Amino acid sequence: MRIWVSRPEPGASRTARRLTELGHAALVAPVLRIAPSDGPPPTGRFDGLILTSANAAAPLAAAGLPEAPVFAVGTRTAERADRAGLRSVHCADGDAVSLARLVAAHVRPGGTLLHAAGEDRKAEPAASLTAAGYRVTTWTAYAALAEAALPEPVVQGLMGRDGAPPLAAALHFSRRSAEIAVHLSGKAGLGGAFRALAHYCLSPDVALGLVELGVAAHFVAARPSEEALLAGLAASD
Repeated sequence: MRIWVSRPEPGASRTARRLTELGHAALVAPVLRIAPSDGPPPTGRFDGLILTSANAAAPLAAAGLPEAPVFAVGTRTAERADRAGLRSVHCADGDAVSLARLVAAHVRPGGTLLHAAGEDRKAEPAASLTAAGYRVTTWTAYAALAEAALPEPVVQGLMGRDGAPPLAAALHFSRRSAEIAVHLSGKAGLGGAFRALAHYCLSPDVALGLVELGVAAHFVAARPSEEALLAGLAASD
């Protein structure tokens, strides 16, 4: 099956390799690109550092903050934190609830926390931790910028003009990238062809982003991990 991978790099290429190993053909064409933040990192000492995205790991490591335990939302983010040189990395189960629980197990209420995140982010886990008595500072470590138009390889793939096997499915790793894919496909006059794809979603929230825009979700991962998402491909064979 030929599958569109719309997530930004470097994750897109890694996912493409996984798809190839599973016997699929990947069309790597991100609708978002990661750019560094213009704002300087905060200074001072924190009792814990929170990562809700792997893209924030390298900027956090480069910030040169005093060493503190790092709380990563999931396995991939924890791996990126390790590779970036961050120490004492703790890994949650892939969602904001388990991440807040992990922080609470290591840092007492009243402690200071730094949440390194993207420009476009959800309220959790910062909102729950603040309500529980933690002092949370949020730093915009990077921005995910939307492409202005549907990538040309996707245009050709949806139109069936690239001489490759038909584009049959799309993987969606975030609600924002899914919504952008819908809008760009419609802008290109290919909304119908996009809706006809089988759409595989990382979480119910990602799927809701599609459904609210009139696109059916073919599969929703049982847990928010790449492994669970790719397992859906085998289940659909």
